[in-house]
This record gives sequence, structure tokens and C-alpha cells, in this order.
Amino acid sequence: MKSRSAGAERKVAGRAGALSVAAVEGIVQECGFSPDAAQVEQLTEYLSLVMKWNKVMNLIGPYSWEEALRTLIMDSLHLARFLDTLSLPDAPVCWDFGAGAGLPGIPLRVVWNRGTYHLVEVREKRALFMQQTVARLKIANTQVFRGRAEDFMATHEPADILLSRAFMPWEKLLEFAGGNIARTGRVVILAIEDVPASLPEGWRLEARHDYAVGADTRYFWSLAPIMASN
Repeated sequence: MKSRSAGAERKVAGRAGALSVAAVEGIVQECGFSPDAAQVEQLTEYLSLVMKWNKVMNLIGPYSWEEALRTLIMDSLHLARFLDTLSLPDAPVCWDFGAGAGLPGIPLRVVWNRGTYHLVEVREKRALFMQQTVARLKIANTQVFRGRAEDFMATHEPADILLSRAFMPWEKLLEFAGGNIARTGRVVILAIEDVPASLPEGWRLEARHDYAVGADTRYFWSLAPIMASN
């Protein structure tokens, strides 16, 4: 997929002051969300950890905390709303491949804690960051797997949800992991373009959603396997 420049997307942010719970709460509410006080504190702590580790690991690139909140973390809050519109099991098994800095997964789990969630990352330092962050924020039912996605899939039950932002091109992802999605599961793609008119054979569009980030539009696609009739 084509990508927009970070500079273009960061234009949506205003001047960043000091990072604080109150500042984070104000921006989140401005964007139309109302997490509770404990969730705001967790989001603030996560953001603080990202900015600290970013100095030595380049987790997210040259973002200020406010830019990261508005253009990266806010995706997770929109995603939580989108997932609540889907017909999911009571305790869905969720996979997040190439989780990197824990986006979208860690902020998502702060505000959406259904089922079990697996953050899968092959890079050791990023996996360590996520392990420490999940433990520090006391996020329940959320595990970090350091290793290849192939090895993860070989030892885990099929997914009800597979999330992907930029793990690999979405068409290849369907080929790569489609056989490990539950019969009633789905692959949720976070994209900067709308779902194409034609999908690969064996897949259907379950739902889509678009939302604004500054002057840009972002999309969620939920792609479900077409179950063969008996």
C-alpha cells in the first residue's frame, strides 16, 4: 500500500505542551472519546513509556507525544468502537502480528479487553518493550510472543480476529494466515485506502469503517472467510 509522509499526517497536531493525564484526557475527549479515569492514566503511562523508549529504539519516529496520541494511539480508540460492531464470540482470540511498539494493540487493550490478545513481534527489543509495558500497565489477558508469526501460529488455536496494520501486504496476509483463522473469524485491516471492489477468492467484506485524522481518512476492513456449503 502507498504511505503518506509522516510530516503530512503530523500537521493535524497542535503545539504539544507537557505530557500529563489532564492533557491526554483533553485531547481524547476533543476527538470524541470518553475513557474512564483509570484508562486515561494507562494511556498516559503508555505514551510516556513510548516517548522514553523512542529515544533509544526509534519505536515510532520523530513524533511529539501529542502527535503520537492524535495520529497513532487514536487509531486504537476508533478500532475499539469498530470491533464492538462485529459479531464476535464472548471471549475472542485476537492476534496482532508485527506489533512493534504495541500499536494498535496496547492502547486497544486499555479500552477494549474482551477475550485474549496476542502481540506477536520477532524483534527482541520491541518484544521486550511490549512485555514490560503490558506488565507495568497491568493489562489482563494480553500476552507478548517474541518470534516469527509462523512459529506462533503453529502452537496456538485459530484466531477469531487477526489485526494487521503493516505486517505485510493484505493480499499476502490472507494467503499467509488465512488457514489459521477460525471458520467464523475475520482479518481486520487498518488501511489508508478504501477496501477494493474485488477481493481474493474465498473472502468477503464483513464490515468497513472510515474516520478522519486531520485532513486524512483512514479505514478498517473486516474480511471474513467464505464458508463452503455442506
